[in-house]
Amino acid sequence: MHNANAEHHNEHPPLTPESLTLTEGLKGTVDLLMEPATGFLSPETTVAGALDYLVHALPKGGITYLYVVDRENRLIGVVAMRDLLLSRPGQTLQEVMTGSPFAFRPDTDMAEAMQAALNRRHRLYPVVSEEGILLGLVMGWRLFQHLATELSAQSGSMVGVDKEERSHTPILQAFKMRHPWLQVNLLTAFAAAFVVGMFEDTITRIVALAAFLPVLAGQSGNTGSQALAITLRGLTLGELADYPVRRLLRKEITLGALNGFAVGLVAAAAMWVYAVSTGTEHPAILALVILVSMMGACVCSGIFGVVVPLTLRRFGADPAMASSIFLTTFTDVLGMGLMLLLATMLLM
Repeated sequence: MHNANAEHHNEHPPLTPESLTLTEGLKGTVDLLMEPATGFLSPETTVAGALDYLVHALPKGGITYLYVVDRENRLIGVVAMRDLLLSRPGQTLQEVMTGSPFAFRPDTDMAEAMQAALNRRHRLYPVVSEEGILLGLVMGWRLFQHLATELSAQSGSMVGVDKEERSHTPILQAFKMRHPWLQVNLLTAFAAAFVVGMFEDTITRIVALAAFLPVLAGQSGNTGSQALAITLRGLTLGELADYPVRRLLRKEITLGALNGFAVGLVAAAAMWVYAVSTGTEHPAILALVILVSMMGACVCSGIFGVVVPLTLRRFGADPAMASSIFLTTFTDVLGMGLMLLLATMLLM
């Protein structure tokens, strides 16, 4: 450093990526976004000396905060530019700093870090070792950029599109990424077809049911997708650490029942009109079957929307990867099976 800070510069050499004692290969931790620390001074440095440092040694990227470190590079405080400018020139940084500042560890989980960023909204976050040694800095905007990337990748992951695939990904590589999940989807579709096939006689005798199978599948699928999106967002933001899963399940069950009843009334009325207009027997019972089936399917799809990603995570898989494939299968099998089973029991 220049002038007053020359002694400090000799005591505390600049931190570089090579000097950081980090465990390589960590995934989903803040060390992936960490940059070398700048603007770190000793507690004995005066305000005048700190201003001289800013004038003569201002790094290319600029400085948002000054970090106060001891002789072992342990972080002991932080000084904001406003506090520095409003202090007397002869005061030391130890007098004007904010002690025990918030800091990340290099192995801090990314979801936990992003939750802290959402709550604190600082521009910069120091990263320290277990001993409190300043290792580097993480830009707040980079955490939000990472969050935006993760959220944007979820829409593709839910249908089996790899997070690494981009618009410029070669065709053969994209084929290898996508095709395995399409085979999985084909197998799960066979399960839904098998359930419908079990009630072939019912569908043959009550043709009106066939017209409402896609209606039921669409509504229950949308309900499950909504619950799935909320669950994935909670996992990404780390919200489920403080929000009990049991409470989330109760919420989705209640929403499924309310939404199922609301759309079920409309679908039941449509079934009654359709049955009457086509001369189908027992239009009221068919309408009741549609209403109950819609409620049951929406409730179950809400449950699956929570359970599927949590189950994938429990088994070490990516919670977002192809979640909608499994969700669609479960909702189709249960929703269609419930409707056809009720119709068989009440009308056959």
